[in-house]
Amino acid sequence: MSVSRPCPVVSGNFDHGWDRRHVCCAAPIHDLSARFPAVGIKKLPIDKSEWESYFDESGHLTKSRDFVSSNILERGLDPSVRSEAWKFLTGYYLWRSSHDERLAVDGKRRRNYEALCSMYDKIQPLLETQNRDFMEIRSFIKYQQGFHEMLLLFQLLVEKEHEIFWLFQFFLQKTEHSCVINIGVEKNLIMLKAVIAFMDPVFAKHLEGKGNQVVPSLFPWFCLFFQQVFKTIDDIWRLWEVFLTGLPCRNFQVIVAYTMLQMVRDDILKENMSGDDILLVRLVLELESLRIIPTAVKAHLLQKGVNLEAGKWVLMGRGK
Repeated sequence: MSVSRPCPVVSGNFDHGWDRRHVCCAAPIHDLSARFPAVGIKKLPIDKSEWESYFDESGHLTKSRDFVSSNILERGLDPSVRSEAWKFLTGYYLWRSSHDERLAVDGKRRRNYEALCSMYDKIQPLLETQNRDFMEIRSFIKYQQGFHEMLLLFQLLVEKEHEIFWLFQFFLQKTEHSCVINIGVEKNLIMLKAVIAFMDPVFAKHLEGKGNQVVPSLFPWFCLFFQQVFKTIDDIWRLWEVFLTGLPCRNFQVIVAYTMLQMVRDDILKENMSGDDILLVRLVLELESLRIIPTAVKAHLLQKGVNLEAGKWVLMGRGK
């Protein structure tokens, strides 16, 4: 494949220009090409017995964060350990904490949540009557697509209110608010358009011929964080926990969206589809995480190889 310019996808703040200063040049630390020899080969997830073997008698993790994250990317988590593992992945717990320290942290987070609720109950009437910005922000939150559905999934993941609150907050932070309209969603759509243009110019030309709103019309993928395109809740959790690892690269959600488009690329070209048609096709397919994650990883490796072969900057670096 001939490439004459670097892809304008960033791993920090995105600039609409193609300035190389905003393109990450730090390669991922893992060589994943050997870890994914074939797409769709199911590997057993990390179960409760294996998860517990990662800890010593005091409750400290004996495995590194990179080791745990790599295994989660490759194999996923069994439902029996997901709620606890996510507390490490989101930052609810520190990776090097002991069992006693985590008990203390959990108690502190519960008290902080209760204090926030109490404070809000006291100041809410004042905010509603004297602060116009508060009403606008509250309306925006109610308008934001996907938040209600996401919270329902977190309620299924953990039971206590303070756990739901903090896990959701930390999840948004870890994923760089990728599902928030006017923040992450817009950035993701800009990056998706850039990836398509870089990796598949023919397809990009077809989409451009449909008008400027084809890629932006795919915003439900990001604001719903792919909830509507997977068969099961477990598939959604499986994808989200990969996002939390920061592997195989930062902004992996954009590569996932690109991979989804590529899976129906020929149909889109043949049927001359627009943005709304593409969304409907994705809904019909009902993806499985077993298929999409390794396929997206291979897409990431492909673009990385193209960059390196052309002597250009690496598209994306490892996430936080």
